[in-house]
Amino acid sequence: MEHRSKKWDRLGPNKKKVLLLLFGGVGLSLAKTPGQYFKVVKGVSEEWQKINYQALRRAIKSLYESKLVNERDNPDGTLTIVLTNKGKEKALTYNIDTMTIAQPKRWDGQWRLVLFDIPERRREARDALRSTLRRLGFYEYQKSAFIYPYQCQEEMDYIIEFFRIRPYVRLITARKLDNELHLKDIFGLM
Repeated sequence: MEHRSKKWDRLGPNKKKVLLLLFGGVGLSLAKTPGQYFKVVKGVSEEWQKINYQALRRAIKSLYESKLVNERDNPDGTLTIVLTNKGKEKALTYNIDTMTIAQPKRWDGQWRLVLFDIPERRREARDALRSTLRRLGFYEYQKSAFIYPYQCQEEMDYIIEFFRIRPYVRLITARKLDNELHLKDIFGLM
């Protein structure tokens, strides 16, 4: 439990916090003892204090657009945000250390490029991103450009949020590259 708690503490992105807060509600409903109940409340309360409210609004909008949360209007004029089943699944699914990307039986013919320009002051995040992309099977196309042949948007969104590098990373889907034969050979697509 301690190991998992440390991972959550270092995440930081507001999307992850919103999911944590919402999932905390699920945790409260499952708490069987007062000790468990207060442990959930304390963890949720600590995360809530760290949230920047403008960033919170953007994160909630993004989560709503990605169908991870739903809004429910209450009779008293307040708004309740609840996790969808997809949101509950996401909150429990990804682990940066064991993440994999599913490879379909048939390649769709498109390349996924991850381009980044992460400042020197964020060097640790830049190095961690490179390491994670390599571990997932991306090919280093250039120093700050990696390529992958399969759909990986959701995984990349998670990685970008995990390392808090959204402003510095771009994802591009391309149909044709000038050295495509070389890349197809690297990925075993020939």
